[in-house]
Amino acid sequence: MAVEIKYVVTRGGVEKMTFASKKEADAYDKLLDTADELMSLLGGAPIALDTAQQESLAFYLAEQRDLLQNILRGGKAQPVVTKEEKSKEKPLKSVA
Repeated sequence: MAVEIKYVVTRGGVEKMTFASKKEADAYDKLLDTADELMSLLGGAPIALDTAQQESLAFYLAEQRDLLQNILRGGKAQPVVTKEEKSKEKPLKSVA
């Protein structure tokens, strides 16, 4: 019989994600904390966003935390490559 250790991140009694390492679980939990704080900020925004839009935007900004911090400190944003642009990139030819 094998023994497995799993780290489960839960919010409001709902299981959000399961990880094999505590470090990954803590990082995801921190991401969710940041997204929650950003949701509060977006709730007071002068534009109307429905709850799903607020959640999506807050989670995206939380995922981009390092880049966002750099921008807020007056740094330059790195060019963002969208999923569509990635799919248009030509694959490298293999030499065999």
